[in-house]
Amino acid sequence: MPKIGTFDGVGFWKNAYAHQRGKLLKRVNVPEDQIIDLVNKKYMELPAPLRYDIETSGIDKKELQ
Repeated sequence: MPKIGTFDGVGFWKNAYAHQRGKLLKRVNVPEDQIIDLVNKKYMELPAPLRYDIETSGIDKKELQ
């Protein structure tokens, strides 16, 4: 049975610049007007459903450079 890959949201968020965070939020379908407010928050301040979407998105960090 294949292991489901998860995205390291906490690690990425801590080391990412705002534009990289914005790309990630865009990939999980966050509306543009909300992205501006969310990129400067700490990862754990993001709504839990959004963190879940990020961590289960299957996005590769290389896609966000």
